[in-house]
Amino acid sequence: MTLPDRSSNSVRPELVEGRASAAAGLRQAQPERGDAPSVDVRPRIGTGFRLQWEPAQNCHVLLYPEGMVKLNGSAGEIMKRCDGERSIAAIVSELEAAFDAQGLQGDVLAFVEMAARQRWLTWS
Repeated sequence: MTLPDRSSNSVRPELVEGRASAAAGLRQAQPERGDAPSVDVRPRIGTGFRLQWEPAQNCHVLLYPEGMVKLNGSAGEIMKRCDGERSIAAIVSELEAAFDAQGLQGDVLAFVEMAARQRWLTWS
């Protein structure tokens, strides 16, 4: 399996179908707006969300009480590694090794930052 071609299908927010509502009523510790995650952060799925593989959609989805977010391949690969144990640096390293790619750190950081704004990911 390979990550999608970064030039045409990176982990940009507009390539993720659906949006978790900011008004989802979920209260949890979140980074302040404008705080970019560092590579030492250990992201995990946010409270109230559940990541799962959906065979009917042939992709990972993020379930929450009001609905579902269909993730593209890159987003799913990042999210399934966000277990609160791995740092972003470890996630990047694992993705680069798994998909024989280099230079993924910027894309991963951008996705994690966007996912935190949507409350899909959190960290302490």
